[in-house]
Amino acid sequence: MRPPPLPERIRPERAVRAENLVHGSDQHSCPASRPAVMIAVMCLRFVFLLITQVVSWLRLSRREEAWKTAEILILRHQLAVLQRRQPRRPKLNWADRALLATLLGVIPNARRHGLRLLVTPDTILRWHRSIIRRHWAARSVPGKTGRPATRRNIRALALRLARENPEWGYRRIHGELAGLGVKVAASTTWEILKNAGINPAPRRSGPAWSQFPRSQAEAILACDLFTADLLNGTQAHVLAVIEHATRRIRILGVTLHPTGAWTAQQARNLLMDLGEQAHRVKFMIRDRGSNFTAAFDAVLADACGVPEVCLACELRRCTRVSCRP
Repeated sequence: MRPPPLPERIRPERAVRAENLVHGSDQHSCPASRPAVMIAVMCLRFVFLLITQVVSWLRLSRREEAWKTAEILILRHQLAVLQRRQPRRPKLNWADRALLATLLGVIPNARRHGLRLLVTPDTILRWHRSIIRRHWAARSVPGKTGRPATRRNIRALALRLARENPEWGYRRIHGELAGLGVKVAASTTWEILKNAGINPAPRRSGPAWSQFPRSQAEAILACDLFTADLLNGTQAHVLAVIEHATRRIRILGVTLHPTGAWTAQQARNLLMDLGEQAHRVKFMIRDRGSNFTAAFDAVLADACGVPEVCLACELRRCTRVSCRP
């Protein structure tokens, strides 16, 4: 026998269907607020577009008033130009061109071709280009080129020093001016002397540096240090002295660590090697190296009165033989 049917209120199928219906109604009722939000957003967009359009209309109306005013001024000025008594076609001066070009700059291109003008719009554009070109050309032209002019008192002081000291050159005068606190370049001093008819580098009675080594070759010695690579890879420092008259080279000593005491001792050895010829030596040309100390100069000065001669730019030609490796 078949079991008795369950009552409809407790059937599981209908309970599931009822539960689904309840959940479905909830799902459809939740998004009910979305259309209201969308309507509010659309209203805000419409209000924003309306406001921007009204503002653009107002701006356009104001621009149209400015355009109309510019057109009226252009026509009035053209009538004033035509009323001038001119035998031939009317000529526009620079003031007329500037005024017409300025007023036409306010009017848009679409309305320029509808105006009755004495000149074509292309001519006015050419005026604009000419004005801009002249403006930038005037700004690019420097007012004053070169260095500023030298003051009169500085010029007078330089000429006074040159006249009171005929043997001074422009370098010496420049140094004297610098000692007095006058800031001027050496080339400016040279130009001041040349423009005044004074030789910037006068010929002195004594020999120049180019003539000094030749005239005093018998009394000149030059010394220098150079390096030599040994077989074990180390570098040794060699102190050499050359006689400018005979080109004879004397190797005084070799060391790995040249010091001031070592160079002073080598100077004593040199005097012993020279013997009676030491009295001929009057000048020793050397560089400003830290190896040549005051003791090195004192040995030569005490023994035979040899003054020190430091290497300057002019003396590099004198010691080029001793500086060769």
